[in-house]
Amino acid sequence: MHAGKVWLVVLGLFSLFPLHAQAFQFQDVVDKAKSKAGSGYEAPARIPDFMADLSYDDYQSIRFDPSKSLWREASSRFQVMLIPAGKFYTRPVSINVVDSEGVHSQAFDKGLFNVEDPELRKRVPADLGYAGLKLTFPFDGKDVANQFLVFAGASYFRGVSKDTAFGLSARGIAVDTGLPSGEEFPDFTEFWLERPAKNSDHIRVYALLDGPSLTGAYQFTVYPGEPTRVDVKARLFFRDAIELLGLAPLTSMFYYGEHTPRPLGEWRPQVHDSDGLLIHDDATGEWLWRPLMNPERLATSFHQVKRVGGFGLVQRDREFRHYEDLEARYERRPSAWASTEEDWGKGNVVLVEIPTNDETNDNIVAFWSPDGQVAAGTTRELEYSIRFGGPDVAPHPGARVVNTFVGAGDRIGGGDQAGAYRILVDFAGGSLAELGPDAPVVSKVTGGEGVEVLEHFVEWVEPENLWRLSILARPAPDRTLQLRGFLMADDEVATETWSYALPPGTGLRAEP
Repeated sequence: MHAGKVWLVVLGLFSLFPLHAQAFQFQDVVDKAKSKAGSGYEAPARIPDFMADLSYDDYQSIRFDPSKSLWREASSRFQVMLIPAGKFYTRPVSINVVDSEGVHSQAFDKGLFNVEDPELRKRVPADLGYAGLKLTFPFDGKDVANQFLVFAGASYFRGVSKDTAFGLSARGIAVDTGLPSGEEFPDFTEFWLERPAKNSDHIRVYALLDGPSLTGAYQFTVYPGEPTRVDVKARLFFRDAIELLGLAPLTSMFYYGEHTPRPLGEWRPQVHDSDGLLIHDDATGEWLWRPLMNPERLATSFHQVKRVGGFGLVQRDREFRHYEDLEARYERRPSAWASTEEDWGKGNVVLVEIPTNDETNDNIVAFWSPDGQVAAGTTRELEYSIRFGGPDVAPHPGARVVNTFVGAGDRIGGGDQAGAYRILVDFAGGSLAELGPDAPVVSKVTGGEGVEVLEHFVEWVEPENLWRLSILARPAPDRTLQLRGFLMADDEVATETWSYALPPGTGLRAEP
């Protein structure tokens, strides 16, 4: 081949990819985070009070004009919509674009937003600032820009897959969540958006984290689809000691469900963004399912894992008739699964459940926490993925819990047992699906401290094509009902482990 043609081929290959590798890299964010960690924390500037005090409707009326999305003119599959500071978002962030020509700061521009009220439009400051950003991708056709990932508020980001609607969130970090000392909320203070190649299947976002106790550099490589996958690479620098560090945190809402009382006056059968916590221990192979609760008092549980393979907050119940909410569409809320190929050492998957009186509060937090306190002056590197999608985002091979029902202990079998609960746990799928109704399926059930397991047995539920574990158990007065159970077939574990904790005073049975 002629030398000139060779060079043309090489140049043609380069043109297929964005030429910004030298313009900005993850190490640049690491250097910024390390430098910040060496000095004292300075809280970001706040927006004017009147913008923070806007009503919800007034803030929502400040709408980004989709026709002005970043990269729209270039017909990119990925586009970016910007979010104005205001209401909940009181700390503006810096946003930059990285392309073949370098790094370009995106100054705030009122002209990108439509504001219905002319008086409000006049009052919006010309230098207000952005609260965050929304990424779009054409799930529904090349001419449709579907939002699939949003960065806004503290270190939160929310994702959806092709067939789900926004619900739960992920976070960059959690610090002292649920502790009496109070939780710290570090902020993503600056973002860099790497412009993707025209037909790229992913987009990369960098973020700088800053908070009183730590700084951090983050790289998010995002693949929209079913599911939407976010590959996270982070380097953390600790200014101060942290008692309870939360890695790969997930945040959701659980108001009430099938296994809890329905609040007075509520007609909807269930209201939640997630109905359970799923955990996989790579060392033992165990899969554990923990139904969520809306407790009377803040509750924190620690699930020890020898080697965390993954954990997630999952919305398993996908039946509209179980929610009956035409506006919220809880059956379409996504699940999120955090997983890593790294060995994060000894630690716990921590579940924090916070009381709430309605569905407007995110009251569920789950995260991985390493054993021991994090020392000041140390660093940590980590890589993991978060998948947003349907209930199958986790690669779970076995039979799963599909229902948990709890009530008074004298309703089914066992006679009148004062102070006892009857718990029904339905399992389906996996190897159980291959068994006939006469198969020798047996149960293994254990109770926590102060819990008496009075009986347990397994029944085939023909109308639903599933196996039901029935438990009669009685906790000591003023003690939490803690139970674990699973099913076995042919001397082999056939299901995930069901784990449950029910505090006293829930109203599910008459107190003794």
